[in-house]
Amino acid sequence: MRASRDSFLDGAIAALLGCAVILYAFGPGILPPWHTGWMLRGTIGPDPVQYWLGWSYFRRDIWRWPPGLNPDYGLEISSSIFFSDSIPLLAFIFKALRGLVRVDQYWGLWLYLCGALQAWFGWKLVGLATGDRLARLAGAALFALSPTMLNRLGGHFAVGAHFLLLAALYLCLTEARGARRLAAWAALVLSASWVHAYLLPMVLGFWASDWLQRAIRERRWGASAAEALAAPAVALAGLWLAGFFTIAGGFAGTWGEYGRMQLDLLAPFDPSPWGLFLPGLPRIEHLETGHSYAGLGVLAALALGFALWLWRGGGGLGRHWPLLLVLSCMLAFAVSHRVAIGGREFVLADPPAVLVGLASSLRASERFLWPAAYAMLFAAIAMIVRGLGGRRGGYVLGALALVQVIDMQPGFSRLRRYFPPEQAVVALRLADPFWLEAAGHYDRVRLAPTGLQARHWEEVAVFAASCGLPTDAVYLARVDPARAVALNASILGRLRAGRHEPGTFYVLGSEATEAAARDGLQPGDRLARIDGLWVLAPGWEGRGPSRRPACRAPA
Repeated sequence: MRASRDSFLDGAIAALLGCAVILYAFGPGILPPWHTGWMLRGTIGPDPVQYWLGWSYFRRDIWRWPPGLNPDYGLEISSSIFFSDSIPLLAFIFKALRGLVRVDQYWGLWLYLCGALQAWFGWKLVGLATGDRLARLAGAALFALSPTMLNRLGGHFAVGAHFLLLAALYLCLTEARGARRLAAWAALVLSASWVHAYLLPMVLGFWASDWLQRAIRERRWGASAAEALAAPAVALAGLWLAGFFTIAGGFAGTWGEYGRMQLDLLAPFDPSPWGLFLPGLPRIEHLETGHSYAGLGVLAALALGFALWLWRGGGGLGRHWPLLLVLSCMLAFAVSHRVAIGGREFVLADPPAVLVGLASSLRASERFLWPAAYAMLFAAIAMIVRGLGGRRGGYVLGALALVQVIDMQPGFSRLRRYFPPEQAVVALRLADPFWLEAAGHYDRVRLAPTGLQARHWEEVAVFAASCGLPTDAVYLARVDPARAVALNASILGRLRAGRHEPGTFYVLGSEATEAAARDGLQPGDRLARIDGLWVLAPGWEGRGPSRRPACRAPA
């Protein structure tokens, strides 16, 4: 497809439309980089706390190799900035700038950036079908008013980078050749590898379709073979630099086997909890699924676009068969072998366990609807502007964008409940003076037993990060279970024998570790219940003057 001439002003207006959607959904309080209260208050859940923790440790640590390593957040079970879902792309940038500017959180900026780029790439896409200003801006608004994107930005911030999918679709539909195109794909693949592992295979799928299309058309087999090796190599290099390969196991996670969080075929039509007008449909309830509603405006656009396509005789898709093939494969992966229709499941087959294990690393397969959904929206918009003309199509798309906004009011209200105005900084949850005094005498704090979201992980980790203490109290996207088991066995043995690590105090999260701590209690140790947590402070009675500066509330 051939792009229309771009106006910088119109592109800026499109980006501002995307920012306006984010402002309407999340408010202005998330934007200042010194505002951390909205992330740490707990109204959104534990994930934003995880992101902040990963960044808080990463930004104060030295540069390591690979640069994504983040050892103080987790100690023996630590991994990298990648597995705290802290968006390595921005973490690398702001860590490099830490001598010039202090950034306590960059997720507010990220949410606004996602909205702006979603609308801007939507504007670029519609420009492939029409040069009409109104049509392009109205189409950009429809892309920005995506319930699936806004739902991800409502907690899983990195996975809300749907603009990467629009950028990949745009590359697939444009005809630039040579080094510039390869550089664009390399930059996009690298960016995806530094944003989130769920988005990377989707971007690679788009690239694969474009590669196949060009390889067949150009018949430059040597260059095509080199690119077929280079693109995956860029992805692997990006993952390695971000620290993806720092763990040896646990990639499938602790829950969510493939086929258990699949796409219900009626999900795009199920408005709960986003839509105002359509009736709710039965579905399989799961925390990670059920937010694939397209919105009434988008559904109307799809229906109108399909009707115009039939009216014009259909066809016209054959030349894009590699893209259609890849989108169909991703859609089939989203549906899985356990086909769900209106909450009822039909098992088509039982794949080999090894394949299920590999697929489970991507957790909720429903997300693989997104590439096809955006491609269908673009196709519908293209048919509307071509069937009705740019100006009339623009009026129709503008009306549909208004319908989308009105229909999405329940979803916007839900987001506002999750993101109420908060203080810029919230106080530590552990209020007893002991904690701040202990931070001046010890070099690290351990949680025993530890693991993925172990008991008391959040309050201990926030305290530790605020006071600059390394800790093994963690919440990470993936934790190597073998490491956690070995560490817990080692710490339990140390507690029982009274061989406490120098410079370490312990928060005890189980009856077994409490009993072991009592067995190994030494003269001068303090074992007490403080703020509802059992704490062992070795050598407390003989402590000298504080060795560390006083810490403060999270910032």
